[in-house]
Amino acid sequence: MHLSEAQKQVDQWIQTIGVRYFKELTNLGILMEEVGELSRLMVRQYGEQSFKTSDQGKDLGDEMADVLWVLICLANQTGVNLTEAFEKNLAKKTQRDKDRHRENPKLG
Repeated sequence: MHLSEAQKQVDQWIQTIGVRYFKELTNLGILMEEVGELSRLMVRQYGEQSFKTSDQGKDLGDEMADVLWVLICLANQTGVNLTEAFEKNLAKKTQRDKDRHRENPKLG
């Protein structure tokens, strides 16, 4: 699935099942909550923190998809074409960092 198709599917879901988009600032707050949930799981799965009973059984992919969902909602609400934005961002990073990481002794 392309990002543009994901944006269309999320919009269709919002229009038919979700009733309407939450306001942009509400969605920004929800995005921060979802990123926090992803962070909590990552810290427990890959970091030093131990799992609590409430953390067990959570799926990393599902938490990432929650973040993506809200980000797509925000893109739809603000008129951002994520496919174009991602392509431009990748080109920017490629130009800016083409030698930077290769020459970084910390990454060697």
